[in-house]
Amino acid sequence: MNGNYSSLSFQGALKKVVHPFSCFVVNMLKGQALKRLIDIILSVTMILLSVPLGILVAIAIKAEDGGPVFFVQDRWGKGKSIFRALKFRSMLPGADRDCGIVPAGENDLRVSKVGRILRATGLDEFPQILNVFLGDMSFVGPRPLAVGEIVTDKNGRNIQYEDIPSFQERLAVRPGLTGIAAIYLSKDSPPEQKFRYDLLYIKKQTFCLDVRLLFITLWLCCKGKWETRGKKL
Repeated sequence: MNGNYSSLSFQGALKKVVHPFSCFVVNMLKGQALKRLIDIILSVTMILLSVPLGILVAIAIKAEDGGPVFFVQDRWGKGKSIFRALKFRSMLPGADRDCGIVPAGENDLRVSKVGRILRATGLDEFPQILNVFLGDMSFVGPRPLAVGEIVTDKNGRNIQYEDIPSFQERLAVRPGLTGIAAIYLSKDSPPEQKFRYDLLYIKKQTFCLDVRLLFITLWLCCKGKWETRGKKL
């Protein structure tokens, strides 16, 4: 009798410990927790595997004009936080200082020769994998907006991103290296249209959608179509 009672007591105690832990594991593997776990694993893997490529890109940038290899810029993050985004420099040194923070246009004279290749293949964004590892960004999400950047709205007016009504809603998730707007819209599309696509992603995001967008992005980069002004697909 005592043995059975002890056994039952042990089983009950075990359930009290195991059940909450199992629930925690299940919840952790849902939604944003799973997305973050994948971001960490994938970013570490890519950082380790991309060292030789990064060295070659750095040599090419330095050899062209002797300027800095990296470009660091303040970007809007989740919840209106601000983080320092890292990129391979694709413009001439001092381009933002001389011309202000404005998006690159087609045949933009500020873009270097090496920079054109980096932009076409998306390699200029590659150092942002470190931002993904640090938790500033995710692999998939709305593209990170530059703080203080001047853009042209659908009516031809020069505005800042904060002036767009859905700006705050867009910052509900971590910005991403790629996203629906970046893939399916022209780079010259008005910001209001890009925001609508970003909000659609926020509402519909799933693991399968993220995987699909990542594979499409890889295909576009391999084809050198990341900087295409018209339809990429």
